Amino acid sequence: MNIERLSIGKPKELLHSGSSFTSAIAKNEAQEIYAGKTIIQGDEVANKQFHGGEDRVICAYPFEHYAYWEQVLGSPLQHAAFGENLTVSNGKEDAVQIGDIYQAGEAIVELSQGRYPCITINKYNSSPLLLNKIFETGYTGYFFRVIKPGMISRDSKVTLLERKPNSLTPSFIHRIFFHDRSNKEAIRQILALEWLADDWTNKFRKLIS
Repeated sequence: MNIERLSIGKPKELLHSGSSFTSAIAKNEAQEIYAGKTIIQGDEVANKQFHGGEDRVICAYPFEHYAYWEQVLGSPLQHAAFGENLTVSNGKEDAVQIGDIYQAGEAIVELSQGRYPCITINKYNSSPLLLNKIFETGYTGYFFRVIKPGMISRDSKVTLLERKPNSLTPSFIHRIFFHDRSNKEAIRQILALEWLADDWTNKFRKLIS
């Protein structure tokens, strides 16, 4: 995986269709970030019920998707349009797996879950279609928990250190949750992933109970 952009930001008032909303989706470009166990220094979330926490310290989004979205929307996207901290190449949702451990600069991180996107993405990008298309394509991005805190620079290498056996991709998990909820065998496979974030584990437990 290669880092194309690093971004951080704090909650601020943003405008959409004449109304304001509070979000930390608007990120500023950074040359380096410090990833702690629970938060990136200088980066915060607005709604702590649905964002942040130890399972969701670093948000990553595949750089390759930008060309697709710009074609669909017919206009260029702004910097870190999905509110991600790491914009990465060679790391699409079907090429990485839950539980993958990476060295990113000084930090060691573990992929914990795919992202569950919300309507804020539509508002920030002024597109009523984007969220539904994300659910349709599975181009969600994903999160890392931080195993070892450390500095990540714009030119840091992101190297896979460990891939757990019998793990699953964020793409697979997204497809089951949003498009194939009756697949009980797949749900049991997902629930066997002890390194999957608690929030997603609980979502799938409700489907099979």
